[in-house]
Amino acid sequence: MTGDLPRHQYVWVDTAFTHAEPCGFVPAVWFALVSYPGRMWGCSVLFESGAIYRNLPPHALAFEPYPEPIWTPKKAQTWDCYGEAFQTIEYRYLSGLAVRVRTHDYRRPKVRQDRDGTYLFTAVPLQDGFSAVPEQAKEFTFVALSNGRLTIQPTNHVLVEERSFTQRLGEWPQGLKRQTDVWTCE
Repeated sequence: MTGDLPRHQYVWVDTAFTHAEPCGFVPAVWFALVSYPGRMWGCSVLFESGAIYRNLPPHALAFEPYPEPIWTPKKAQTWDCYGEAFQTIEYRYLSGLAVRVRTHDYRRPKVRQDRDGTYLFTAVPLQDGFSAVPEQAKEFTFVALSNGRLTIQPTNHVLVEERSFTQRLGEWPQGLKRQTDVWTCE
């Protein structure tokens, strides 16, 4: 299923993913997402030529023309999509706030690296086999990293800095438990 971004994003696309003869990064407007179960998010962009390119992987996008050069699927996204249905939301309270995320190194799966960036928006999976189960429900947080790259992380891999409320970003919280209950009022 395809859905609009809460607001379009000006990005750079690695032409190794889109052109027969790659020529570095070219400007584009990222305007939509595609979700297929068991795959990475697909990004739909509009090129300056007027061409629409659909289903680009997140590691093909950047927020500057010369981003961190080696960006792997595992650094770009931790979990594959659960299903086809989703909704994108830009939480106004989080809009533009600084975040710290944990990404994974594909060569050393248990090694995580903290990276700083800015909150963009959230994608909420719907109507799949995981999202209705509290301990499996995860939203996908889309972040523009300070290295020029895009990463998409579950909420348990994201810390948000709201300077009037949160402490300075440092250690990851300890002792939080996973939600496991389904609550009803009848």
